[in-house]
Amino acid sequence: MSMKPAPTDVDIHELIAGRWSPRAFSDAPIERATLHRLLEAARWAPSSNNLQPWRFIAFDRQRDEAAFRRAFDTLAPSNQKWNVSVPLLVCVTASTLTPKGELNRTATYDTGAAAMALVLEAHALGLATHQMGGFDRDAFRQAFSIPADVEIIAMIAIGHHGDASLLDEALREREAAPRARKTLAETAFEGAWDKAFN
Repeated sequence: MSMKPAPTDVDIHELIAGRWSPRAFSDAPIERATLHRLLEAARWAPSSNNLQPWRFIAFDRQRDEAAFRRAFDTLAPSNQKWNVSVPLLVCVTASTLTPKGELNRTATYDTGAAAMALVLEAHALGLATHQMGGFDRDAFRQAFSIPADVEIIAMIAIGHHGDASLLDEALREREAAPRARKTLAETAFEGAWDKAFN
């Protein structure tokens, strides 16, 4: 497993500190039972009023090459380049309406929690995941007849860690670059807006 732990300011659990988004994937398939485990982890995420608005669409290259190819074709060219050997893509979508037909204002928040549960379970199993916003949502909606009240949010590449030396030079540099985040003072406030947590 490729390790690239976050240089955190204080200790946090390895499951969170160790999760990162590589671009080097092997073409080894993901077992069906493993995919089931990832989706089960997502299923148990919290959601407002237990509405569970997330809808995950899995594309397994080994099981249905044609469907996988249609999903792959919606990726931005820059993402297609490093996803060339990825065995599994999962599209993350959210049903935006409540059962009463009203707008579910927490649908994307809840779906993000479910996606995080999925990627943390994947990391716990030694798998690599990389979540992407770079894909053509309109083309995806058309290719898979996604209803209008479903928001298409992200695509997740899932697979076994690969050999970063096989990436092109620019991607190898990104793969080796140190992980970084904004400071906590920039992203966490206390008691008032823009009053930095310390």
